[in-house]
Amino acid sequence: MKRLSLILAFTPLIVFSVLARFLPHGYIGVAGLVAAVAALVAILVSRPIWPPKILNACSLVLFALIAVLGFTLGTHDDRWLATWGGSGVGVILGLLILILIPVMPFTEQFARESVPRDQWSSPTFKKINLVLSAAWGAAIFLLGASRLAAAAINGHTTRRLPETLLGLIVPVVIIIYMLRFSKSYPDRVAHRQPAQAPVGHQGA
Repeated sequence: MKRLSLILAFTPLIVFSVLARFLPHGYIGVAGLVAAVAALVAILVSRPIWPPKILNACSLVLFALIAVLGFTLGTHDDRWLATWGGSGVGVILGLLILILIPVMPFTEQFARESVPRDQWSSPTFKKINLVLSAAWGAAIFLLGASRLAAAAINGHTTRRLPETLLGLIVPVVIIIYMLRFSKSYPDRVAHRQPAQAPVGHQGA
């Protein structure tokens, strides 16, 4: 699959995570709004535009909801949303990806951009996208759990190292690893299936 398309799909989560981390609590609605706009852009530049890709649609709904809550909640609830919602959004998105796998592994929609239609129903194509979607769902869930742990630790210590490690370094490592895994795994599976044409991805 095209790496650029996948990066664009995760841009709303990345943008929201950065803004929620560095903006004051009162701006969590702004962070949600910017992330929702990024999700809408991802939908509009995808081909085909309709139906929208599952990941992009879930991101749009999730961040739009956070934006509405951020702009309408009082100061106390707004602070809670910024602390725990800002950190836990990865957990929610990861669970959504995993739950929707029986309906449609989200990576399959991205893989179809570069894989011939006659290979979409092949066992190899299905296997690759089932594994990739499950791996991404678990990775995003772990990313969110790491940021939740960072938020919890941050409330009980003045030391920055644990919060920086769990809230920034671990999520970055997870994303980089998954991008590399998404690029290499389809090739490894295709090479084990010499009788079939490669069906994973055709370049970044």
